[in-house]
Amino acid sequence: MNKNLEKLYTIGAKSSRLIIGLMSGTSLDGLDIALCSISGSGPATQVKILAFETIAYGDLFKEEIRSVFSKRSVDLEKVCLLNGWVAQQHGQMILECLAKWKRSPNDIDLVASHGQSIYHTPKMLRAPDRFGNATLQIGDGDHLAVTTGIITLSDFRQKHVAAGGEGAPLAVYGDYFIFSKKGEDRIMLNIGGIANFTYLPGSLDAAKIFSSDTGPGNTLMDAYAQRHFQLAYDKDSAIAKQGKVNEGLLTALLDHPFFDKGFPKTTGPELFNLDYIENACIKAGLTQLTHHDVMATLNRFSAVTITSAIQRTLDSQKIFTLYTSGGGMHNTLLMEHIRGLLPGYSFYTTDSLSINPDAKEALLFAVLANECVAGGQTSIGDGTKNIPSVTMGKISFPS
Repeated sequence: MNKNLEKLYTIGAKSSRLIIGLMSGTSLDGLDIALCSISGSGPATQVKILAFETIAYGDLFKEEIRSVFSKRSVDLEKVCLLNGWVAQQHGQMILECLAKWKRSPNDIDLVASHGQSIYHTPKMLRAPDRFGNATLQIGDGDHLAVTTGIITLSDFRQKHVAAGGEGAPLAVYGDYFIFSKKGEDRIMLNIGGIANFTYLPGSLDAAKIFSSDTGPGNTLMDAYAQRHFQLAYDKDSAIAKQGKVNEGLLTALLDHPFFDKGFPKTTGPELFNLDYIENACIKAGLTQLTHHDVMATLNRFSAVTITSAIQRTLDSQKIFTLYTSGGGMHNTLLMEHIRGLLPGYSFYTTDSLSINPDAKEALLFAVLANECVAGGQTSIGDGTKNIPSVTMGKISFPS
């Protein structure tokens, strides 16, 4: 047997595995690195985050990614070059963390890498064509495995697309394994650049699980803050709190076919970007709106689309317990809006479930890698909701 296959077999048969989960989102703020101890698989999965770090991206890294990010026309040579380069940078960041944590690469069983999304194009958002759903993440698994010396699983979204999904959201799989609780109907809300939620039934019936993107989380607010305030994001909602919601602009922002389409669905910055805001201002006939008022309206827009999606897809007569994660949970005004639009709901972060909410997405990819190597026996969803019951991840060996 090939020595790498033999090692992988041994890892899959272990009672527990040390897996490093990586997440790099559309905000491009940095790489989340979570060292996780994982045992079992499927609903029997047990996890513990042993260490966590976010390594901020430098200006050069951001500049290189933005040169190809969410653009229909790009330099193909640059995409080719960045595919390996991003993985090498991520690999060096892993090695830095391992040294800081006083761990050796030999101590780690697997690396689980989301990669860096550069384009996401679900079929429902395009004019009719011969192609299906598509998504592209760079940061090649082979380069990451060779750089770190650790078996790497990557490119998780492609199997989801191949099996009939849109490549997102993938959180539903880990959410079910880690956060389901008998007798409590839960909503796991993650507010990143794009917001998404997972419904976990208290019955633990996997066929009733539901997950979908809702629309923009932070992406429009971040882009507007960067363009007009030279800030990475609206820290503590300081900008939005100085403005007033403009109902005309809010109505124009909500006037898009995406919001009329059924669930589940996915989206990205390819749709929700600065052009989207400009077009909404034109549609609303607004030319003199202050930047603070725009930010206040964008904040409300994210809250309305998040809560509307939850209310449209779940029983509006029921009261749910909602657990938040992602950068948007730190946006105090956004969370105030969401609480006001979901009266009666109980709100927590995943901290109350012993999972650092900032580390949650990196952990979820570690869980997907664990399932690929040691599980794969659990069916999720009912097969009709673009939630294919598949294991995901391509395996790359270091040598």
